[in-house]
Amino acid sequence: MRQVTRGTLVIDADRCKGCELCIVACPPRVLTMSRTGNATGYLYPELSPGCTGCTACQQVCPDFVFEVYKYHEPIVSGSDAERMQ
Repeated sequence: MRQVTRGTLVIDADRCKGCELCIVACPPRVLTMSRTGNATGYLYPELSPGCTGCTACQQVCPDFVFEVYKYHEPIVSGSDAERMQ
């Protein structure tokens, strides 16, 4: 399966209050909630490969948990990436 990552996030897990708005807002569905809580006991989002850097998570977050960065060149991973080399 081919995975293209066009951006990444820095998540300040300790600021998160676990509202899950980012999970719903994420178009590529690469955010999932952690299984353990942060310093105040709230579950927080974790990032899987495939972020597009679209900023949807950042826009809906009431706690300003996300810093979004776009890559200049996409990162391709998975079986298609191996064939491209």
